[in-house]
Amino acid sequence: MGKTHSLRALQSGHWPSLIGAWLHFEVSFMVWILIGAMGIAIADEFSLSATEKGLLVSVPLLGGALLRILVGPLADQFGAKTVGLYVLGVEVLALSLGWGWSTSYEALLGIGLLLGVAGASFAIALPIASQAYPPQHQGLAMGVAAVGNSGVLLVSFFAPRIAHAAGWHNTFGLMLIPVLLTFCVFYLIVQSSPVSQQSPYSQKPSMNFMGLLRQAIGQKCLYWLYCLYAVTFGGFVGLSSFLPIFFHDQYQMTMITAGTLTALCALSGSLARPIGGHLADRFGGAVLLQGVFPLLGLFCVALGYLPAPQVVLSLLVVTLGLLGFGNGVVFQVVSVRFRRVMGTASGFIGAAGGLGGFLLPSWFGVLKDTMGSFAAGFWVLGGVSVIAWFSVIVMQRSVPLPVPGSVLD
Repeated sequence: MGKTHSLRALQSGHWPSLIGAWLHFEVSFMVWILIGAMGIAIADEFSLSATEKGLLVSVPLLGGALLRILVGPLADQFGAKTVGLYVLGVEVLALSLGWGWSTSYEALLGIGLLLGVAGASFAIALPIASQAYPPQHQGLAMGVAAVGNSGVLLVSFFAPRIAHAAGWHNTFGLMLIPVLLTFCVFYLIVQSSPVSQQSPYSQKPSMNFMGLLRQAIGQKCLYWLYCLYAVTFGGFVGLSSFLPIFFHDQYQMTMITAGTLTALCALSGSLARPIGGHLADRFGGAVLLQGVFPLLGLFCVALGYLPAPQVVLSLLVVTLGLLGFGNGVVFQVVSVRFRRVMGTASGFIGAAGGLGGFLLPSWFGVLKDTMGSFAAGFWVLGGVSVIAWFSVIVMQRSVPLPVPGSVLD
């Protein structure tokens, strides 16, 4: 019954656009996390400290955070498809530079910042999915598009193996193949304009770039959701980027083993995201968020004790599952509150996720160098999760979250 309901929901909108949105996000996510997936090989070649490792894998996440703010309003004004094609074009440039010019740590930092454009795919995929489906199926549609964050699963599994066989420089070059294929498919199957009459659920904003920015930043709820997403998505992408280094440095695992285990953890978060969005459609985001954050805090505290590898793997699978579930719930709320400026809102709130992802590997690396252990990094994430939990309780009492089926924008 539930399966039939989900199938009908997916058929209620323009499903080719949903596939295109998912593919754009999937491949771009692989590009975004590529340096993190090869971080062990790069760190060994340049003899990096823990702080330098953390900065290396987090710089693309910072680039994505900054560019999401720009790409979101541009997608609202000029169409997510058009802007999405430009994003893929810049990814081709960044990968080409990584292939031929990544000869020093400093050069890699600059290339990593440019690779951050791939993280802006978030502000492309989610508006396309949102505008292609009716209000009652927003959480499911955007959850499916956002399953593209499973790109971390693919890149974590395959990139270390390719880097081991062909070298990490050539891995940048080989990544050009799926990006170019995605460009062609995205061009062919996504609606020519997400604000055209082919997409009856979208509404073209009547404002220019600056007007869209002003409308978004004038919403107080935006800043609260910004903070929540910095925890959920920032935690997911930050841990996914840093886990190969964590497994290698803490448990002396090889690059291939560390990548495989990271892929397993990422799979949990990717599968949980559409479930979170779908359940938020049915029960509302507030109830679910009040359960996600305290559980997340408990698992982070347990991770801080750095138990045996088998135990830490189980804890991380659940932790990333909770983070992915929380991502789906938060963006169901975003889609309900900011439907007419979805690109702008997703750009701002998505930027928070990228910023959180940048901070997490950075603090893990700094704390490891200063305190000699990864424990404090997990405990900081647990403390932030508890703060987010209290904020949900307070916000729900003062400004209740939307109930299923409502539209507030």
